[in-house]
Amino acid sequence: MTSKHPINLARRIVAEGVGTAMLLAAVVGSGIMGERLVGGNTAIALLSNTIATGAALVALISAFGPISGAHFNPAVTLADASQHGIKWRDVPWYIVAQLVGAFTGVAVAHLMFGLPLFFASRHARNGAAQIFSEFIATFGLVAVIWGCVKFRSSVVPFAVAAYITAAYWFTASTSFANPAVTLARSVSDTFAGIRPMDAPAFIMAQLAGAAFATILFRWLTPSLPANAESVILPHTSDK
Repeated sequence: MTSKHPINLARRIVAEGVGTAMLLAAVVGSGIMGERLVGGNTAIALLSNTIATGAALVALISAFGPISGAHFNPAVTLADASQHGIKWRDVPWYIVAQLVGAFTGVAVAHLMFGLPLFFASRHARNGAAQIFSEFIATFGLVAVIWGCVKFRSSVVPFAVAAYITAAYWFTASTSFANPAVTLARSVSDTFAGIRPMDAPAFIMAQLAGAAFATILFRWLTPSLPANAESVILPHTSDK
């Protein structure tokens, strides 16, 4: 839903930072907890990670969406700006908030489980199949957002969470679908980590996927509303 009164930039970037931090704490923390509890059963660890991430997304998008749009993702922010959802001058602030929030969330998860604040991941995620998976994961995520914004904006938190929950399992990469998440998870040598050397290719694929989804939905729904009643892409920024 949109607010009747514009929300100033400072409040929106704080909401983006805190929301992204909580998302990363959920992703990394649940990965650590799952790995510790399941005794080497990777499938159960991934299931635990998936459930926690999906549940966190519903809660965080619902809580922060009316304030900042609950992007929590530079790819989503760029897609939104390309369709005049937020002003381009606000984009750097959003992305900085998301990056700071993402690294903060990883640090919080590590502290909760008694691990070093940051330590480079050794979890290899490379190769054409994984990179293509990230393209598909992000394409699907942004497509779900645009489709729901146009037709069923009230279900955006649930649709996004449902898609990411599914994509954890149907993509070879387990669906990072987010440049900020990818960079932050490169400094976590845990179940959810990714080697720093593998992150750039993931990020390029994610940005390409978001761009393709935006172009597709611009064509599919040329009358996307100027003031979408959505919790993930609101148009309530200050003038």
